[in-house]
Amino acid sequence: MNAVTNQATRTAVSVTGLRKAYGEKVVLDGVDLTIGEGEVFALLGPNGAGKTTIVRILSTLIPADAGKATVMGFNLRGEAGAVRRVIGVTGQFSAVDDLLTGEENLVLMGRLLHLRATERRARATELLERFDLVEAARQTPATYSGGMKRRLDLAMTLMGWPRLIFLDEPTTGLDPRSRQTMWQVIRELVREGVTIVLTTQYLEEADHLADRIAVLDHGRIVAEGTPEELKRRIPGAHIRLRFADSASLAEAARLMPEGTRDDEELVLRVPNERGIRSLRDVLARLGDDVAVEDLSIHTPDLDDVFFAVTGSASKEKSQ
Repeated sequence: MNAVTNQATRTAVSVTGLRKAYGEKVVLDGVDLTIGEGEVFALLGPNGAGKTTIVRILSTLIPADAGKATVMGFNLRGEAGAVRRVIGVTGQFSAVDDLLTGEENLVLMGRLLHLRATERRARATELLERFDLVEAARQTPATYSGGMKRRLDLAMTLMGWPRLIFLDEPTTGLDPRSRQTMWQVIRELVREGVTIVLTTQYLEEADHLADRIAVLDHGRIVAEGTPEELKRRIPGAHIRLRFADSASLAEAARLMPEGTRDDEELVLRVPNERGIRSLRDVLARLGDDVAVEDLSIHTPDLDDVFFAVTGSASKEKSQ
């Protein structure tokens, strides 16, 4: 069984002019978004930037004050019921019931989705196997580790075969191994054609998983693109050269006066805006007489992007 989707569109989410305010506090201030089917789209931003509010609006939990939005081809305002039938939501906090066993949580979700008894039992069994929860199926989630509980939470989200899943900070509080496991699950879902809308505080997570990223600040999108596109916008790429002695460092600095030297670490940093071509030029200018002990190429990462484009983050960094 697959959820019914509108096959006329290849756009999973289309948002124009989305606005939301609570009293005088504007949470979303004219957000425009287009998310393609089968991609992982990450929403980044400081706390209070509006990420979770976008998820709550697009998953029909709260209404927008203004703007237009479609989800899997269905209009958010007039076809909210149809939207709910094709999406799944995993929030920041686990939705599992600690008084029920893992299996009972899944079966209950199947009942809420109006699946037939045989269908919900079969689906629950399938998901318990998929998420490596078979041995814990008859135990209550109160006995689960954090990673197991998050896997059960996501399994519950998948009971209705959603074609689009909102993951609101799905790995918060997980240890590195459990986070890697969750990443693998997300990649498998994408290979199956599921669209993922991900909010996360972990920039490394967005870099590893996202096809495209939108960065929000004060309710507006301040940057959007693939991870590589966003990183290329930020200056600061450099080649880092480490030398065995101060004489070698001094000679390299003489040959490349545009570099920045660090006498304590015997390091010279040379701007690198042309990739491999710059590296070749640097090595040619050094020649064979200057001994380089270590060489590495550094490019801006999403942390640099985040601090550069979010005003509040820049303020926090400067404090």
